[in-house]
Amino acid sequence: MRVYSPSTEACAALAIISPGAGGSEDGYSYLAKGLQEDGWRAIVIGHQESGRAALRSDIGQDHGIRSGLETLVTDPKAYEARLMDIGAALKWASSSCKAPFVALLGHSMGARTVMVEAGAKNNLGTKGEDRFAAYVALSPDGPGKMFPDDAWDNLRKPMLLMTGTRDKSLDGDWKSRSIPYDRMPAGCKWLGVVSEAPHMNFAGVGFAGSTEKAVLIETKAFLDALRAGRCGAPVQVDGVTMKRK
Repeated sequence: MRVYSPSTEACAALAIISPGAGGSEDGYSYLAKGLQEDGWRAIVIGHQESGRAALRSDIGQDHGIRSGLETLVTDPKAYEARLMDIGAALKWASSSCKAPFVALLGHSMGARTVMVEAGAKNNLGTKGEDRFAAYVALSPDGPGKMFPDDAWDNLRKPMLLMTGTRDKSLDGDWKSRSIPYDRMPAGCKWLGVVSEAPHMNFAGVGFAGSTEKAVLIETKAFLDALRAGRCGAPVQVDGVTMKRK
């Protein structure tokens, strides 16, 4: 894992970031650095069982990027390993101080991991422990091979979901990524849609400047309000549609 600690000596709020399939602890620096500058201690986890080598192996065995990716992101053992990695990061962070607020963020497969940890029903038989006060899911997935139609019915914790109008998923177009928001119970749930943002922009890849800016602004607004004891309100950013329930 890669740790981004704030300059203050006080025990900081903790944000753990789970990358997408094939990602590593070296990615998502825009998000980790932005939170660090905002006073958070941010940790980006490198999930070995679903990192670069694992993705390359599945692509090779399945003879194609899409098939290999589907194999990896529906592997129960990969999620079990991810949840263990998150537990290890929490344990490491708590060895120095007990963070006053903890949040889990994830993109793509990391967003699936966020949903599982938060308690979403899934077809893999994998269960999270709901160890966080708030969740951020970038490029979440709707119903499909992993999640049933009612997967999100019981998610009560505050959650921010973000996608883009070019953020296609394995199970549908970008609009399918907003379905989890629609089916969650109300209670400090936010949904942000970034105009023209493709999938990898949320990982900080490609011409991602405007997407990175939008994600940072909305993520900080969401999390900072919560650690101050309130839900807050969506921030108006050019090219971004936000709503809350």
